[in-house]
Amino acid sequence: MQADTTVDATGLYCPMPIIMTAKEIKKLTSGQVLAVKADDQGIQADLPAWCKTTGNELLELTRAGAVFTGYVRKK
Repeated sequence: MQADTTVDATGLYCPMPIIMTAKEIKKLTSGQVLAVKADDQGIQADLPAWCKTTGNELLELTRAGAVFTGYVRKK
């Protein structure tokens, strides 16, 4: 999946991946896609919950080894 920009939160733990995601998505325009990379397993629950709360769309959440990558489309 193609993203317009990426947040690399690997090595960071909750709540930092979500804080970084919230900060970066504010810079995007509606419809753009943000990739979020994190190795904290909490991202599996936190990113979908954040998207539901904020109205942004979680397009995909994948795992490659220890790294999760979520793709979020800005509302």
